[in-house]
Amino acid sequence: MPDAWLDIFARLLLSVIVGAVIGLNRDLHHKQAGVRTNALVSLGSALAILVVMPPGEDPTHRIDAMSRVIQGVLTGIGFLGAGVILRDPASRHVSGLTTAAAVWLAALLGVACGAGIYAVVVIALVLGLVAVVCGGPLERWFRRVDPKASRTDTDDGPPQ
Repeated sequence: MPDAWLDIFARLLLSVIVGAVIGLNRDLHHKQAGVRTNALVSLGSALAILVVMPPGEDPTHRIDAMSRVIQGVLTGIGFLGAGVILRDPASRHVSGLTTAAAVWLAALLGVACGAGIYAVVVIALVLGLVAVVCGGPLERWFRRVDPKASRTDTDDGPPQ
């Protein structure tokens, strides 16, 4: 039994860490959903998976339950993500899309942590961080190279 408790602790701890890392990026960019929000989203997602798929149990007979939990997590996170997306009708400016996507990613990282798929968590976290860290500068570089490239909406605000 102690091994199961250690496994549960490791999965939940990792979910908080990966959520916090995603949230730190958003917080450093002064966005609505920061470290606490993303850490809690990831932790809650991992917990939802652990409830239906505790470590040490045969996963084959609970795969349907896990599938339904993942669908529920994604639906719920859609509502939370929609709460950080703002549209200004006057300027036709949309903001918060990257933050909403980060919350969505934090939820899925939590799901993967809860399922104990550590390699997937690490790879997805690294790729997600590359996207949020390098994406903005890449977009700004491209707009400098091709000034005619117009942007119909923005991900999280005006170019910096």
